[in-house]
Amino acid sequence: MQPLLLNYSQLNPQQVLDALDAVDLRGDGRILQLNSYENRVFQLFLEDGSAVVTKFYRPGRWSDAQILEEHSFALELAAAEVPVVPPLVLRRSIDAGSAASTASTAVQLQGDPPTLATWDTPEGQHRFAVFQRCAGREPELQDPEALRQLGRFIGRMHAVGARRSFLHRHHLQAAADGAEALQTLLHLDAIPPTDAGSWQSACKQALLAVNAAFDHVQSQSELKTLRLHGDCHLGNVLWRDGAPHVVDLDDAMQGPAVQDLWMLVSGDPQSMSSQLRWLLEGYEQFFDFDDRELALIEPLRTLRMVRHSAWLARRWSDPSFPISFPFFGQASYWHQQSAQLREQLQLMQEAAQRWA
Repeated sequence: MQPLLLNYSQLNPQQVLDALDAVDLRGDGRILQLNSYENRVFQLFLEDGSAVVTKFYRPGRWSDAQILEEHSFALELAAAEVPVVPPLVLRRSIDAGSAASTASTAVQLQGDPPTLATWDTPEGQHRFAVFQRCAGREPELQDPEALRQLGRFIGRMHAVGARRSFLHRHHLQAAADGAEALQTLLHLDAIPPTDAGSWQSACKQALLAVNAAFDHVQSQSELKTLRLHGDCHLGNVLWRDGAPHVVDLDDAMQGPAVQDLWMLVSGDPQSMSSQLRWLLEGYEQFFDFDDRELALIEPLRTLRMVRHSAWLARRWSDPSFPISFPFFGQASYWHQQSAQLREQLQLMQEAAQRWA
């Protein structure tokens, strides 16, 4: 078990610059902290005029093996010319007599090629990776051709992802993931007593429907899984040079293909159906899609709702979370969650009849 960095939330610009110096990347002093709830992410300009983004991993969230497996997947995608932003290959600073050289003696590099740095400081250990900066905008999901192009991109990503399985990353298992999220929320007493009964009843019914949906699909034939982006929403897809790019594989996992598709459709059922059709038109040019997985869209949405609440509860001791999510824990939040879970239960029941 690696020692945790006690002042992780207080990581300061000089520490960031020193860490980059240790891996032979010289910052010119310009640094900008980027929005990230799980990790600490910074954009830095280097003395050679280029810019990089460095990610300092939250202690205890991922093991080294899990991080390196994510990095390996990104490098494999890049080698297949799938537009992702892979981690940079790192090297220790070799400038004799410099502060960077002194700092580099406290840096260990891991990976083949090395992409993960562990930097020892008096406060503890930092683990970080470095990426090229990639700017862009969100895709226009109302444009059918943009959706087809996005589908082609995900199809290419999945064609690579299907080559082998993750050994260390999370494997999506609906029953286990839902039960773990529910128990987390109950164990941490995240729900006000006045709302606990109503929410717990709605949650248990909804999770039973989630499990039933997955069991129904599995009963017909084995549900195939592959290496996925895992958190493929608009914030993690940038439109750049006329094409989509993935900029964050931090939640890469093993799961069904539809996990990387359903978060990209929204609106009323008719709009979602059209968006999904356009996505799949592009997707199936590169990878086959099992239509049975369409029955899992609402169950996956339900599972994400419950797991999101559990994630907030686990992170509540981080000072940034009460500031960023002030509504969490209030009665109105749990009233809304209970109502939405009941709505999801109805949608899953309707989907079960449609796909029976």
